[in-house]
Amino acid sequence: MVESDDTKIQLPFSMESEPPFEEAYKALLENSIEDEAKMSNIGNQIVVMYEECELPLIDIGRLNMGELERKECKKEMARASQEWGFFQVINHGVSSKILEDMRSEQMQVFKQPFLLKTNHRYLNLVAGCYRWGTPTATCLSQLSWSEAFHIPLSDISSSFAALPTSLRSAMGQFAATVSEVGQRIVELLAEEMGHESRFFKENCVPSTCYIRMNRYPPCLTSSQSQIFGLMPHTDSDFLTILHQDQVGGLQLVKDGGWIAVKPNPEALIVNIGDLLQAWSNGVYKSVQHRVVTNHKLERFSTAYFLCPSYDAVIESCVEPSLYRKFSFGEFRLQVQEDVQKLGYKVGLPRFLV
Repeated sequence: MVESDDTKIQLPFSMESEPPFEEAYKALLENSIEDEAKMSNIGNQIVVMYEECELPLIDIGRLNMGELERKECKKEMARASQEWGFFQVINHGVSSKILEDMRSEQMQVFKQPFLLKTNHRYLNLVAGCYRWGTPTATCLSQLSWSEAFHIPLSDISSSFAALPTSLRSAMGQFAATVSEVGQRIVELLAEEMGHESRFFKENCVPSTCYIRMNRYPPCLTSSQSQIFGLMPHTDSDFLTILHQDQVGGLQLVKDGGWIAVKPNPEALIVNIGDLLQAWSNGVYKSVQHRVVTNHKLERFSTAYFLCPSYDAVIESCVEPSLYRKFSFGEFRLQVQEDVQKLGYKVGLPRFLV
């Protein structure tokens, strides 16, 4: 895949298309002295920074090259999931045209006036699918300087959604091909643990999985170094697959410190979510990650989230279990309660035995 050099080409986003971050969060920006207690609670006590690095790179085209290659490829994915919680895949079967069309279309969506994007009748998607900032933020470290559209896969093909033909086509092709990659990877990771389970295919269906189109505007405030594009978190799903541009900004925790992920134009990024960590009994790791702001460049990415239905029960595949059984709905509700009360997600520690 070949992408445009984002350091040279910047789309002219007008002021009317930009979310009013500075106006909405004026009080936080004016009182930008860090609240150390809140900072430590969301993982910012991790201060060690390493240089930009390459994630483990796995050629999953080898899955079709005979049993020996398939076994080695599967072991590499399992090892990366245990040691990093993240890896990259190439020869994934998602064409460069699909990825380029997806990015082009999401740029056009984000260029629309802010007031139009906040109107739930825009695209006729469910209310709340467009999100920006962090309504619950009580300090700058809890603010995410970004905007996003969360769209269930089933809405892409829905006759009720007023999607432009080109956007519907781009999202449909992206969702169909990336979901195949996700299902194949999660099934292979389960197989590596000795479980040829149909749980993921039966429970993670178009109505429960979704894509998220992200835009991270340039952050021009004097407090830019204290603000995240996306605050530190883990993903509340089984698996996430990310396509990002070449601007960079994604960071993750490895060996007690934050490391910056070097963009690879040929690869999709895969990361383990909380549900797969629980299902694997802690073998596969869901690790904290974040996006840092950029004061010059905007950044775009599209993520696919492999999620089950709310009533699906998550339980460890081996005993003794580190986590008690819980439904996905129960997990999501607990996360929402913690974010409302504390300003950040607690996640799996709430479900330890």
